[in-house]
Amino acid sequence: MGAAVFFGCAGIAFGPALALFVLTVAAEPLRVIVLVAGAFFWLVSLLLASLIWFVSVHLSDREDSKLQYGLLVFGAAVSVLLQEAFRFAYFKLLKKADEGLAMISEDGRSPISLRQMAYVSGLSFGIISGVFSVINILADSIGPGIVGIHGDSPYYFITSAFLTMALVLLHTFWGVIFFDACEKQRYWCLGLVVASHLLASGLTFLNPWYEASLVPIFILTFLTGLWAFLTAGGSFRNVLKCLSCEQEDASRVMLYSALQVPFED
Repeated sequence: MGAAVFFGCAGIAFGPALALFVLTVAAEPLRVIVLVAGAFFWLVSLLLASLIWFVSVHLSDREDSKLQYGLLVFGAAVSVLLQEAFRFAYFKLLKKADEGLAMISEDGRSPISLRQMAYVSGLSFGIISGVFSVINILADSIGPGIVGIHGDSPYYFITSAFLTMALVLLHTFWGVIFFDACEKQRYWCLGLVVASHLLASGLTFLNPWYEASLVPIFILTFLTGLWAFLTAGGSFRNVLKCLSCEQEDASRVMLYSALQVPFED
């Protein structure tokens, strides 16, 4: 039973991320590099947030439970702000890398677009964030023990898996929106990304009242995904064409017969 819970929850939490990685990232070396580098940036932000929380806890009264809970909320907020700060730093780094790749390429264009890097960096933030948020829970799911035997919720593991899946997708969407906002200097979009990240993190403090946290987070995920889809240039017409397997008209072919090759001296 423990193995079934482990693999089931792992599949829920990381199934979409694994599919996105295999289908859109694994075949391109540059995208893999962007993915690994993004995970490193997120880890550095987590390290700094952990240090701040660790120091604040040791400088406070550990017997005061309300104070410790407040410090936990403070640590979560600091972690969110640091993650978004390092996302901005990563955008700056990728922007420089994009310019460098364009300079050394033969046609003057970068082999990977900034939108692609935004998507891959968001996916990397989501995957590594999901791993750190659920890895201990998955380890405990193997057993021994039975969840809920002492009156606790029996849905702890599966709820954590769905929350992790939403977190991975949210980071992916936030990456697309954040990079586009930085590129176009839409500061209100940056503020909404940070605010939605703080909201998603704050909703997790409502657990174990899972209905109050899981449902709003998935609504936020859907709305953010729709926003990211439109930001990336998507349209519902293209979605309908994809679902209907509609192909471009073969007659719409550009003719180059009128073009003349310049004579060589």
